[in-house]
Amino acid sequence: MAAVLPVTQQISSSAPPSSREIAEDLCISDVEDCFIYNKYGVATTFKSLFHGSKAIVIFVRNFLCYTCKEYVEDLSKIRQEALTDADVRLIVIGQSSYSHIEAFCSLTGYQHEIYVDPERQIYKKLGMTRGEVYLERASKSPHVKSSALLGSLKSMWRAMTSPAFDFQGDPHQQGGALIVGPGPNVHFAHFDMNRFDHAPISQLLELAGMKMVDFNNHPKIIDI
Repeated sequence: MAAVLPVTQQISSSAPPSSREIAEDLCISDVEDCFIYNKYGVATTFKSLFHGSKAIVIFVRNFLCYTCKEYVEDLSKIRQEALTDADVRLIVIGQSSYSHIEAFCSLTGYQHEIYVDPERQIYKKLGMTRGEVYLERASKSPHVKSSALLGSLKSMWRAMTSPAFDFQGDPHQQGGALIVGPGPNVHFAHFDMNRFDHAPISQLLELAGMKMVDFNNHPKIIDI
């Protein structure tokens, strides 16, 4: 008898916990001492990212995911000067080996801070979604441009042509977004329910006290 595979995609009619509820329930101290790694494989603690300043922390599914790629492409449009003026750090965290970081940054044009959590310790301890849950009335991420078919084909092609054929992370793991700091103060938390359930970047910037970015045309900063 063939083994029964676990169901990883669900349809739900109930609303997920709100960002406020997630932020209130989040115990950031559980993950403060978890190690993350930069593109050279050098380890640092998660709490070092927000110890001295506010940080927008984006957790992505995996580096081959086309929705993550297109989301991070829009993150790359945020000018470093805008982050510096607001005293905000912008950080992406993936769940692959650190050896994939440089290729992902080259592909997306992302030049801000980026690390990996290859054992998914932070993802697991924070309780981020694994599998995909689709709401009956779900809206698509404003940052995803490709169709599901074309995007999936592009992801598979990148996997096949990469130096090491792997998924660059658990393909069932979802990501999320935090605004945290200075110190262990969590201002906002969003856990993605599926690959399209991104926190809009303009919302993150506004909540972090920054100016919004026009993602539709040119990467210019516009006043709120």
